[in-house]
This record gives sequence, C-alpha cells and structure tokens, in this order.
Amino acid sequence: MEVVIKIVAIGIFATVIMDIWATFSNRILKFPRTNWAMVGRWLGHIPNGKFIHKPISSSPEIKYENILGWAFHYFVGVIYAAFYVVMVIWAFEGNSWLLNAWFFGLVTILSPWFILQPALGLGICAVKAAKPNMVRLQNFAIHSIFGIALYYGWLSVNT
Repeated sequence: MEVVIKIVAIGIFATVIMDIWATFSNRILKFPRTNWAMVGRWLGHIPNGKFIHKPISSSPEIKYENILGWAFHYFVGVIYAAFYVVMVIWAFEGNSWLLNAWFFGLVTILSPWFILQPALGLGICAVKAAKPNMVRLQNFAIHSIFGIALYYGWLSVNT
C-alpha cells in the first residue's frame, strides 16, 4: 500500500509542476495550452463509438467535459508515475537519476503525438494545429519538465 501512495504522490506532484509550466509558458511566452475540456469531450464520445474527431471542437459538448478532461490528465500522470516507479525499482534497483527521468518524460510525448492529437483532429504530431511547431515545442518542454518532476518526486518520497 505504501508504494501506491508514493506513486499517487509522485504522479500528482509531477503533473502539478507540468501544469505550472504550462500556465507560465502560456501567459508569458504565449505557448499554446491544452484545452482539457476538449479531451473530456473526446473521452465522452468514446462510449458512443466516436474515437476520431475532425476537429473535436465541432463535436457536440459533453456534460462535465472540463472536469472529465482534467481528471483524465491527472489520472494519466499517476499512471505514468506508476510506470516510472516500476522502471526505477526493477530496472535500476531503486536508483533513479535525472537523465533517465528526463528520457522517460520524453517518451511520454508519444501518447499525445500519436494518439490524442490525431484523435482530436490535430493530426499526428499536431501537424494540423494552427501553429504546429509551437505545439510540438510546448509538448517537448512540458514532457521534459514532467520527467524531471518525476525524478524529484521520487527523491522526495524516498528520503
């Protein structure tokens, strides 16, 4: 049970740090920001058999889509933390270092680039976004920060 609590804490911590960066980079640097309501809308349409939208903004709204999207965002953060902790415990015998955490964070970019963004109608690697290079740069930054935050989360629950 203790490891589950640690995983949840690490996942929430890393996701919060990522969201702080996303807010800062959106307000100060004018980077694009994920609209979690659209992710909730996407999730809400999946039970009806609609997985790919062109674009998601043209699909009918789902009740509580913003809450659903944000909850999913944090759920995924905790799931990624679980994979990270398993990797650290089994592959690295409990020893984590910044480089493997950063690389793990970069690997998590694959989900939005090849699943979420195409499903929302943005295409692979957000090629159909208004500013695709800005989206990809923000993805790189956010997922790098998420990986680094996983590392510091791991250190904080194990000291």
